[in-house]
Amino acid sequence: MYEINCLGDICPVPLMKLQKELKTHSQIRLITDHSCVCESITNYCRQRRLKMSILEPINGVWEITVCALSK
Repeated sequence: MYEINCLGDICPVPLMKLQKELKTHSQIRLITDHSCVCESITNYCRQRRLKMSILEPINGVWEITVCALSK
C-alpha cells in the first residue's frame, strides 16, 4: 500500500496529493493531522465511489485508507 505523509499540510494539499497518486496506485494510506482533510477526502471518495476508511490511531492524527475499484 502506498503511503502519503500529509502531516502539517492543510486543505486542499492532501486531496491534491491523493488525486495525483490515485493515477498510479490503487490502495493509498494518507496520514494527516487536520480534521478538515477527513471531510474533504470523504466527500471526494463518495462522489467517485471509492472505498475508504478513517482511523485515528493517535489523538489528532488520522489514517485515511482509499481503495480504487479494479478497472
